[in-house]
Amino acid sequence: MAAQYKDYYQTLGVPRTATADELKKSFRKLAREFHPDVAKDKKRAEEKFKDINEAYEVLSDADKRKKYDELGANWKQGADFRPPPGHGGFGGGQPFRGGAGRGGGGVEFEFQGTGFSDFFEQMFGGQRRGGGASMRGGFPGGQVEEPSRDIEGDIMVTLEEAKAGSVRTVTVRHENRTDSQQVKIPAGITEGQKLRIAGRGENGGDLYLRVRLAKHPDFEVDGHNLIYELELAPWEAALGAEIAVPTLDGKVNIKIPAGTASGQKLRVRGRGLGKTGDLIVATKIVVPAKISDVQKKLWEQLAKESKFNPRD
Repeated sequence: MAAQYKDYYQTLGVPRTATADELKKSFRKLAREFHPDVAKDKKRAEEKFKDINEAYEVLSDADKRKKYDELGANWKQGADFRPPPGHGGFGGGQPFRGGAGRGGGGVEFEFQGTGFSDFFEQMFGGQRRGGGASMRGGFPGGQVEEPSRDIEGDIMVTLEEAKAGSVRTVTVRHENRTDSQQVKIPAGITEGQKLRIAGRGENGGDLYLRVRLAKHPDFEVDGHNLIYELELAPWEAALGAEIAVPTLDGKVNIKIPAGTASGQKLRVRGRGLGKTGDLIVATKIVVPAKISDVQKKLWEQLAKESKFNPRD
């Protein structure tokens, strides 16, 4: 069964020639608009937020974007898609669903509840891995030995889930059965970690879900720490200030010391992911692009009075 092609550029509302900065700007705008915590229609917002995240997950990664762009610009939104040879976890031009699809023996399966679309899974998703062997009946007077195989796929985890932990229902549809599992996402989980669900692969193999942290409009992730870029006016940096900054639990006030330099990092303990993560506030001094005549005179007077020369 073919998946539906996803036009990631259309999802983010940018041209195919968009730069990394243009992609990031569009993502942040849309992610803030459709973040489930602020949207009125939470169900619609959750789906839209997943779509936006998936698009940015691909287009913000140079290798994934190159692979996606190789499909060409002629695909239409909603069109049936079968990965060309060499694409996806099993690709090879064979029709398959979900993270790993058709493999040896014609076994077919798909994921549901991971936060990623079938299209993403086919292009960038999971794989099957070899394992041991299991005995199954089939011939009179004997047993047929069939290899057990692990299944591996991706699961999108929001930063809110990574901070507090959560439980998600993930469904794996095999050729002859459907398994639904309650998957525990522990607090403090990080990008790339794998969740193991024993015995839910093929023929007694295991299911592994590789964590992909959802992109956030405000934060970058560094291990268990969250990074927030705080823009400061020159006078705030020079004189000091008290400013409210966002966290995953709401805003907190922090003190900006007088004489703060651009690029200086301030740490807010316990506001990252898990028990050990912190919020790192990275300062960025921003100069106004336009100033009035009065402001110009004040800047000129400041320059005249000041003895500071950063090049000395």
